This record gives sequence, C-alpha cells and structure tokens, in this order.
Amino acid sequence: MRVNRSWTLVFVAVLLLGAAPVAQATEGVARIDANPVPAGVHAPLHQSEGTSQAGAAPDIEEALGQRLSYWSVTPFVLILLSIAIIPLIHGRWWEQNLNKSVVSFLCALPILAYLIDQGPLGLEVLVTVLHEYYAFIILLVALFTISGGIYLEGDLRATPILNTVFLGIGSVLASVIGTTGAAMVLIRPLLRANSERKHTTHVFVFFIFLVANIGGSLLPVGDPPLFLGYLYGVPFFWTLRALWPAWLTATAILLAVFYVWDTYAYSRESPRDKELDRVRERGIRIHGRINFLLILGVLSSVIYLRGYEFASGTTIDVTWMRQPVMILLALVSFAIDHRVRERRRREGHEHHQTPRDRNRFSFAPMIEVAVLFIGIFITMIPAICLLKAHGAESGITRPWQFYWMAGGLSSFLDNAPTYATYFALGQGVTKGLLANGADLALVATRTGPIDWNILVGISLGAVFMGANTYIGNAPNFMVKSICEDAKVRMPSFLGYMLYSACILIPTFLLIMAIYVI
Repeated sequence: MRVNRSWTLVFVAVLLLGAAPVAQATEGVARIDANPVPAGVHAPLHQSEGTSQAGAAPDIEEALGQRLSYWSVTPFVLILLSIAIIPLIHGRWWEQNLNKSVVSFLCALPILAYLIDQGPLGLEVLVTVLHEYYAFIILLVALFTISGGIYLEGDLRATPILNTVFLGIGSVLASVIGTTGAAMVLIRPLLRANSERKHTTHVFVFFIFLVANIGGSLLPVGDPPLFLGYLYGVPFFWTLRALWPAWLTATAILLAVFYVWDTYAYSRESPRDKELDRVRERGIRIHGRINFLLILGVLSSVIYLRGYEFASGTTIDVTWMRQPVMILLALVSFAIDHRVRERRRREGHEHHQTPRDRNRFSFAPMIEVAVLFIGIFITMIPAICLLKAHGAESGITRPWQFYWMAGGLSSFLDNAPTYATYFALGQGVTKGLLANGADLALVATRTGPIDWNILVGISLGAVFMGANTYIGNAPNFMVKSICEDAKVRMPSFLGYMLYSACILIPTFLLIMAIYVI
C-alpha cells in the first residue's frame, strides 16, 4: 500500500511541476497560413479550424529524420514488444508499475542520449515531443479522475433490449469521457444487471468491442490515438465530421448482431433466473452527477483554450492554460467527494462511501499508462522522423493499406504509438503524392498536410481494430479483469480473437468497402 501511495504522490507531483514548461510550449495559434495551397490541392472547408497550419515553419522532425540511423527505431520496437509479450509470459512481474517504469526507462535512455548527441535539432524535437506527452497524459488523467467520481447504482432487468440500449449509450459516452472512463463507469452496472443470468460472456465481449474501442471514435478525447492527432494539429471536430458515418455503421451492425445473439442466449436462461432478475430489478440512480459538468469543462478547455487572431492583427494565445485548468477540474472533483464524506461523517455516518469508494477508484491504471507512455513517446521519435523523411519511398499510397496496416498493428500493440507512426508515414506519402501533382483533399496540421482519405484510414484502423485482441487497447484488459473478479467466465486470449475474427473482421471489411477508398 505504501508503494502505491508513493507512486501516486510522485505521479501527481510530476503533473503539477510539468505545468510550468508546458505554459511556455507553443502548441500553435489558430490562424490561416499565409502560404498558398499548392496547385491542384483542394483544401476542405475545415482547414481553417486547425490549431495551426502547415507551412508555418520548417518541419524539424523531417529534417532530423534525414540524419538519423534506421537502427535508432530498435528501442521503439523493443518497448512495444515488451508491452505485448511480457504480460503473457511473466504476468505477475509485469503487474508492478515499478517494473514497467524500469522497462520504459531502459528503452528510452539510449534515445535520449542519441537525440542529445544530435545537437540543437535533436533537443528541439525532444522538447516538442515531451510537451505533447504532457498534454496527452493530462487529458487522460483529468477524464479518468473525474469519471471515477460517477457511480451508477441499481440493478436493471437484463433483457436483450436493455443490454442493447446499454451498449448503445456506452458507444456514445465513450467519445465524450473516453473509452477508459466510459468502460469504468458502465462495466459494474452492466455486471449487476446480468448477475442473475448464466449465459453472459458475449455481453462483455461486445462491451469491449463497442464501449472500450469503437465508441471512442467521434471526438479526440474518445481514444488516445485521436487525441495524439489533435496534438499534431488535426482540427478538434474533424473526427466527428469524417468518422461518424463509419462509427454509425459499425455500431449499428454490432448492436444488431448482439441483439440477435443475446435474444438467443436469454431464451436459454432458466425461468427461475429470469424471475429472480425481475424481482431484484431496481432503477438506476446516478451518484456524482456534478462530475458531468466537470467533464464538460475539460472538453471546453480542449476546444476553446487555444490561440486567437483578431482582425486587427492582435493574437492572444491561452493554450498554456489548458492543462492547469484540467488539473484544477480534477482536483475540484476530488474536493467535492472529500467535502461530502466529511459532512456525512459529522452527521454520524462513519462508513459513508463516496462514488469513488464504490467504484474502488485507484490511480494505479493511470500510473501504468503514464510510465509506459513516456517511454513510448521518447522511443517513437526516430520512427516518426524517419517516416516523415522517407515515407514517400515506402510504396504505400492507398488509404486501405493504411487502414489495415495501422489496424493490424493496433490489434497487438498499443494503438496510440501505432497511430503516431502511420500518421508520420501518411504525411511523408502525402508529400510525395503532391510532388507528383496528385489532386488531393488535405487536412492541414501543425506538422504538415496529410491526405484526408489516408487520415480516415489511419484513424479508423487504429481505433476500431484495437478491439481485435485483449492487448489492443488499455481498457480491454481492465474490463476482462473486472469481469473475472465478478466470476464471469471470459474467453482466453485466443478465444477472444475467435470472437473478433468471426464478428469484427467482416464488419471491418464492410467499413473498408464503403468508407476507406
């Protein structure tokens, strides 16, 4: 317990101390680039929504990529393989966050030394990436912390229609509070609702498909890969405008399949279990509703705390306020819980439980993400720089190729670094296509333009196909563990992949045929 508390204190201290350098970071000012769009390139209407535009400054990552050795990607490969393989062969050892941090540090250390040896250019890229890491992790911490203060009490009757509606609501909520937040808020009410039934494994497999993965594709705050894209300069509402048809199609197909499956499974339940489910039915009561307003505050800070340019030519950049505001909102959520607990204790309720107590809230999952991702962000620098410098030479030019390659890696490796890798490759490919006179629709970002259709393929592949395995996205394993603690029999690693191969892959093929050109 002391170790966990110490890790939590260190984690919070790092977040707070990081606010100062981030305040100086230039995450970009909302403006329209003075440089004209190259001939033959059609810029979509959303281009002016970007946090910054391509061409405002030379691409330092591309310049660094011209100087780096291909061997410099080795630590990036090692850390990804460690995340995928070590939990399978030494799961108990890997459970300790200290061990994860050691692996992360050892993989990152050679790259830190290598970048410093590159001189000012290497240091500039390193500082930029660390700023992106700070913004990335603060958003996750804020959403994770605040959503942990929401508790759904009750026991609904687990009919097929109710389970289907529950998954549908979760598929929407995942884009608002993130896949991790939505999964943690909804999994226990769903377990309680289905506790009287015997045939429920498929319910929680589909929960992972929809709530922990596909549902998070509408907004950048929904899934870490999309937020990385936002940090790179993809407009905030681009994901909603570009991905909602694919999200709606995939969600509708999976909900329809689930309803048919659950109807059959429900018919196999004994009359006694159905009657017990009916007798124990209690309506849902939401505790910690104030946290929904705090989540809205986090979303507002992402959207509105940015740079503004006025007609007079004056610019005001309040981007530096974004992370401190998120930290403040998370602290307010904790303060509300503490105040309620103290008031109840003064009233004689010594064992009063707050929504966080009932959720068994802990920072351990967030610490795990933080220590692993600092290593991932640092080690992926050479891969991103090399792809930007040489991406046009790869021979990969079609959106469907990006869709399956990003999706295939996201199935077995973490989807955020996979997205970052193929985002960089997509920018390199876009540069080569433009040089050859291709007629493209562009998404202007801070690090250069990227073809609209390529970005759609990368985004859908990284987010959707994280559902293919337990290790494709962080909430997958968390949901599996919580279900097994509740005595729900979950599929093995290969058993789960059988579910995804039979249900998800045909769905993804249809999505490709319709939306990924």
